[in-house]
Amino acid sequence: MYFGLSEEQNQFQDYVKKFLSDNVSVDEIRKIANGDDQKLHEDIKSGLMNLGLSSLLIPENYGGLGGDLLSAVSIAQGLGTGVGPISFAGSYVMAPIALSLGGNDDQKDKYLPKIASNEIKFGVGLSEYVAAREDSGIELSKGKASGKALFVIDGDDADFFILSDKGGTMFIVDKNEKGLEIIQLTTVDKTRLYLELNLNNVKAEVLQETENNPYVIQKVIDAGRIILSADSLGASETMIEKAVSYAKERKQFNRVIGSFQAVKHMCAEMAADLEPCYAMLWQAAHSFDHDPDEARLQACQAKSHIAEVAKMVSKKATEVHGGMGFTDLLGLHYWFKRIGLNRQILGGPELVREEAAELQGFNQ
Repeated sequence: MYFGLSEEQNQFQDYVKKFLSDNVSVDEIRKIANGDDQKLHEDIKSGLMNLGLSSLLIPENYGGLGGDLLSAVSIAQGLGTGVGPISFAGSYVMAPIALSLGGNDDQKDKYLPKIASNEIKFGVGLSEYVAAREDSGIELSKGKASGKALFVIDGDDADFFILSDKGGTMFIVDKNEKGLEIIQLTTVDKTRLYLELNLNNVKAEVLQETENNPYVIQKVIDAGRIILSADSLGASETMIEKAVSYAKERKQFNRVIGSFQAVKHMCAEMAADLEPCYAMLWQAAHSFDHDPDEARLQACQAKSHIAEVAKMVSKKATEVHGGMGFTDLLGLHYWFKRIGLNRQILGGPELVREEAAELQGFNQ
C-alpha cells in the first residue's frame, strides 16, 4: 500500500516550488527581508494567491476548494523549500478551520467566502492559550477584550484577528477597532511578520461554538503545528540539497570536500534523519481529518520531532558550507532562521512533549 501525497497534492506542491524557484531567488528574499522592494513582495504574494492558496481549506459551499489538511501540508512543504515570504499557516489554514468549527452560520457566511476570494485576511494569535507569559494573556468579558497577545501569526495586512482568552474561547477583532494597538515584533525571520496586540476594552465577536469548548482551539492549534512542521521540513530539504551541491563543487587540497568521509557522514546523517519525518508529518495531517482519537498526539509528535530534526539539519548544512555558510552571500541563514522560529511558534519541543505525555497519561 502506498502512503504519501496524492498525484494532485504533489502537482500542487510542484506549482508552488516552481513559482518560488522562478521568482524568488536569494537576492529577492534579501530585498524582501530588508524591506527594500515592497512591490516585489506584493507581486510574489499575488502570484502565489493566484494558485488558489486562499481557498484551499474553505468548504465548497462557501466558494472554496474543500481540501483537507494533507493538501495544505503539501503546500506548506513547497513554501518551506523556497522560504516563501507569504502568510499561510494562520491566514489560510488556522483561520478557516477556526471559523468552520467555531463560528455560527452567520459568521461562516460573513467571513469564509471573503477569505476564499482573498477579499479579507486574518491574523491568528493563540500563543497566550498555548503558553501565556506572566504579563500577557487576554481577559474576555461582556463582548470586550483586554490584555496582550504576542506572536500573532500572519498579521501583516490583516483585516481581522482571531484571538483567544486563557480558557480557549476564540473571538474576532477588527484591526480598526478602537482600543487596539498593533506593534510589529522583531524576530530572526524577516521573511514573515509577527505582531504584538495590546487590547484595551476592545469589541470582540465571539466564535460561539468555542465558548466552554476547548476542542475547537485545540484543533486549530494542532493544524497550525502541523503546517509549521511542514514548512520546516521543506526548509530542511532545501538546506540538505544546498549542502550536497556545495560539497560536490567546493575543493580543498585539490579534492572536492564531498569526497571527505566526515562531510559524507554529515550529509548522510541529515538525509537519514529527515526521511522518516515525511511519513510522520503526513500521518499527522491524515489523522487530523480522519482519525480524531490519534490526531492530537500525532500533531504533538510531528511538531516536537520535526523541530528537533530540522534544527540539526540547519546546523550541519551550515557547517558543510564552512565559513561561507555563516555569511549573507549565500543566504543560507534565511532557511536557518525560518526553521528556528517555526520551532518555537505554538510551543517549543519541550512544551509540546509535555502535552503529548499528558495525552498518554505519562505524567500521572
